[in-house]
Amino acid sequence: MSSISQKLSIKEKIGYSLGDLAANLVFQTLMTYLAYFYTDIYGLDTNHASAIMLTVGLIAAFGFNPIIGALADRTTSKWGKFRPWILWTAIPLGVAALLAFSTPDFAYKGKVIYAAATYSLLLLLYAANNLPYSALSGVITGDMGERNSLSSYRFVAVMFAQFFVQVFMLPIIETAGGGDKAVGIEIVMTWLAIIGTIMLIITFLTTKERVIPTAEQKSSLKEDIGDLTKNKPWIIMLILTTLIFITLAMKGGSYVYYFKNYVDATELTSFISPILDFLSNIGINFFGEDPVSAGFGLFNAGGIIFMIVGIGLSKRLADKYGKRDVFKVFLFISTLFIIFFYFFSSKSVELMFISQIFHGFFYGITIPLLWAMIADVADYSEWKTNRRATAIIFSAMMVGLKGGLSIGSALLTWILGLYGYVTKEVATAGEAIIQPDSAIQGTKMLVSIYPAIPFLMGVGLLFFYEINKKMEVQIETDLNERRN
Repeated sequence: MSSISQKLSIKEKIGYSLGDLAANLVFQTLMTYLAYFYTDIYGLDTNHASAIMLTVGLIAAFGFNPIIGALADRTTSKWGKFRPWILWTAIPLGVAALLAFSTPDFAYKGKVIYAAATYSLLLLLYAANNLPYSALSGVITGDMGERNSLSSYRFVAVMFAQFFVQVFMLPIIETAGGGDKAVGIEIVMTWLAIIGTIMLIITFLTTKERVIPTAEQKSSLKEDIGDLTKNKPWIIMLILTTLIFITLAMKGGSYVYYFKNYVDATELTSFISPILDFLSNIGINFFGEDPVSAGFGLFNAGGIIFMIVGIGLSKRLADKYGKRDVFKVFLFISTLFIIFFYFFSSKSVELMFISQIFHGFFYGITIPLLWAMIADVADYSEWKTNRRATAIIFSAMMVGLKGGLSIGSALLTWILGLYGYVTKEVATAGEAIIQPDSAIQGTKMLVSIYPAIPFLMGVGLLFFYEINKKMEVQIETDLNERRN
């Protein structure tokens, strides 16, 4: 390993974080709107939408990601192993995101085929871009303190992307399309593709790979896979990541249905009117005329703002108590505020907003730790085997992320179908869609009890994760001695 300084400049941390901002313009859109786009804009049946998201997502998780991980670990260029992938995929990823949210006028069977094909292309390119990007955090520095700091920077960027998508995107879609959501989402995705491409190129230009394996550390794919199967922390992080993203996809994708079909519009309008008036007085007028869209945006805004506050506390807590213990405690507390939604009536708008704020704050503390723990697992593997395979280790995150997103999104539309949700395709042409009471109850369950279950399972799993604060320090010390 090289003995160059492992310290990162603020410029490099910001440059690296822009890559996550770009990727999350895509990912947050998938998590928040894909199910709604398929059922209420493009007009797919809930069962067909569920089948597409599950089948394509699992193929991407267990097919695309391991292949990309193995290829990235074996990439050799003047720019390093992982940075070239960010450059090569910047433009194609933006194009694929636009295609996946376009609405060509096909017959119903053609719509299903088009949705499956474009979603497959998008997930392939997302893997080819985001897996090497994530692995880059494991080689950009070997200093665990700097790695914790980098995680905080990148997840502030994630929160900005999430803030835009979940707060402003729905009102902007309606405004840009003149009330036609299909037109609006294509316009918005065009601009997101352009902006995301520029950010990814900046990430490529401003970063550097410092942790470079020596020749004797090179390994075969068979050895890498063998190392993974013996790496208990890696297996735990794979399962944990899957559980986390099942909840995020299920909960995040359900909120738009929740506000559209459950929350009392009169109470919501009364609650948000003073907020909108205040924002209008200071020049913020992005929320449009629809109170449901505005309420949905403000609800998400409260959670995201306090998530950012939580992220700001994460490094300090992790440095003092260790990532594992901090993650476990605050994941549990944040889950309690998800469960509370089961007890809220449709008129309890104020309690909904308060619970979302507290959930956002406590969950925000855990957000940077997940990725930093994966980087620690790569160090753990090198510590045990004296071989470093960063990208294939990070494929655990991508497999879990894609698998969790796919399972959570598929569960969302499947459960809606079980509860009798009426989609655009099923509804009678020209008539307003009225959801049955069963569908409204299902929507309520999808933002409370159902998403709480995977989070609680994740808390239990962390009791078996062995890399605590003491072991973190030991691994860092031993590896620094070897590298120098």
